[in-house]
Amino acid sequence: MIDHQIIIAIDGHSSCGKSTIAKAVAVRFGYIFIDSGAMYRAVTLYALRHNLIIDGEVKREELIGALPEIRIDFRYNPERQRSDTFLNGENVEEEIRQLTVSQNVSPVATIAEVRKAMVRFQQEMGRNKGIVMDGRDIGTVVFPDAEFKLFVTASTEIRAKRRFDELKSKGENVSFDEILQNIMERDRIDSTRKASPLRKADDALVLDNSDMTREEQMEWVIRNVEEKLEGTSSKFQVPGSR
Repeated sequence: MIDHQIIIAIDGHSSCGKSTIAKAVAVRFGYIFIDSGAMYRAVTLYALRHNLIIDGEVKREELIGALPEIRIDFRYNPERQRSDTFLNGENVEEEIRQLTVSQNVSPVATIAEVRKAMVRFQQEMGRNKGIVMDGRDIGTVVFPDAEFKLFVTASTEIRAKRRFDELKSKGENVSFDEILQNIMERDRIDSTRKASPLRKADDALVLDNSDMTREEQMEWVIRNVEEKLEGTSSKFQVPGSR
């Protein structure tokens, strides 16, 4: 019987399925899921609503000054059996997933003061462990001592196709090329920003899920988490990887 809890940090590129994996792992082990990306999306939504982003340009100093006015929390939604994101008391879970927010979130996330504010909040939530958090810098900055770290990636085209299908299923009028360009630009910004750039933690397992089904991914991740919880050191290989 495993009676101890750990922190599970999941990082990776946009639209590679990090949140899907994180949510499923949280359910499987009875952990709390924290979507760090939703926090940056909520800040971006606040900025858009208050005209702090004009033609893709963030009014940096004004947004920094507004940070004390931004309150983000997560509340469990029994209908969806997962947590919704709330911005200053308003459920914004659907709105923060729209393309307009996706197109502007990376520049907001490059602002060091924004990241520091979010990291403080995330670390507070992980104080008692028993959490799964996904994002861009969870295993490198937020929880560098996390017991289990995973870095998820997939080819650009496959990630764009997944995101395109997701948005189309919600009735949004988007083009594949638009989505592809958005993902490529987000990759560039995430990997080159000065504040907490996206990179794999040295001790993270890598999961390239380009050619894996959701079931294969989950089986692989859960087996590795179970090994970590049991204190073993061997690692399973991703099917087809070297």
